[in-house]
Amino acid sequence: MPYYNCRVAAETGEVFSETFLAPTSEACCRHFRERGFCILSVKRDWKKIRIAVFPHEKRLKDNEFIMFNQELVALLKAGYPVLKCIEIVTGRIRDIRLKEVLMEVEEKVKSGSSLSEAFSQHSRYFPTVYIASIMAGEKGGNLPETIKRYIGYKKVLSQAKERIKTALMYPTVLVVFSFVLILLLVNFIIPRFSDFYSGFGAKLPVITQALLSFSMTMQRIFPLILILLLLMVAAFLRIKKNERALVGIDKLKLHLPYGGVIWRESSISQFCRTLGLLLSGGISLLSSIDIARRSVPNHYIFHRMRNIQDDIKNGENISKSLERTECFSSLALDMIKVGETSANLEGMLFDTADVYDQRVQAKVDRFVSLVEPIIIVLMGLVVAGMLLSVYLPIFNIIRVAG
Repeated sequence: MPYYNCRVAAETGEVFSETFLAPTSEACCRHFRERGFCILSVKRDWKKIRIAVFPHEKRLKDNEFIMFNQELVALLKAGYPVLKCIEIVTGRIRDIRLKEVLMEVEEKVKSGSSLSEAFSQHSRYFPTVYIASIMAGEKGGNLPETIKRYIGYKKVLSQAKERIKTALMYPTVLVVFSFVLILLLVNFIIPRFSDFYSGFGAKLPVITQALLSFSMTMQRIFPLILILLLLMVAAFLRIKKNERALVGIDKLKLHLPYGGVIWRESSISQFCRTLGLLLSGGISLLSSIDIARRSVPNHYIFHRMRNIQDDIKNGENISKSLERTECFSSLALDMIKVGETSANLEGMLFDTADVYDQRVQAKVDRFVSLVEPIIIVLMGLVVAGMLLSVYLPIFNIIRVAG
């Protein structure tokens, strides 16, 4: 979305210029006219051009998105019209991408579209669950409460992701630090010490010779390693566009020791929480199942759940249909079955999601607690080996010189 440099005059006769972000020059002019200004000139501001460099820039930050919805709910409860709410919230948004999208949503609403229709035009930014929740709120006449339920849902997912990221942060930093240390020693420090030692005619220890051989080999094959990495990146980008390949890879993930259980249980939690949210919002079971299935992050489980809607249409229970996928554990199936028989499916789905969130977090914490000491021990061994390869030749030189 472009910026426009607008020169306007106030009723007092004061003339000033202001830069404004708008989808079109007409929208920019309308913005200032509605505030009582006289438009003197509108020019495109070419100095402010934002180019999305990284693919992840297409995604909205969770905290910004949650804050936007919280403000939207507060304004709707205060009795403001939807269009006015969007306009007020957009004016306070700092995230440029979110601001651009909301201004386009505002234009759609002004042209007569419903809020859900306006958001659906930007499905790459807003998840299907969010759009479906707004649609349910509009149809049920209870939009603020529906969005409030979605905020709670989004907060739980965001907090779960943050907990996992935080738990894995320390081991990741240790691995990166040890890798950088090895690269520095092998490529810069050890070769210089080698030249220094050769001047004394001292024979290098076996560990130092092995490290030097490794360093020279790495330097020779570095172009091949770089080409291999580029090929791997190209293959990864290609695989991301191939649905069959993604299904196969995600199936392998589920069979990995320890990690497979975490992926499976996190997918169960995501599906149950999403389905519970949609059902509580008044969306039909078949539509809710379809949207919840698409929210599952694992492509293999998503593929295995493709026949659930047909099974339900044929009169089968949800728990029985999910059991046929062979992706849901007996605990999850039993809890969903209890929810069906007790006419409290939404509540039991949320309870199931909470149980599996706790199980996933416990497994991640246990994994980190096991990995951290292993990484520390390995780093200690690596550093000790590096120090021996540097200091043993020094002791030899002292012995030769003495």
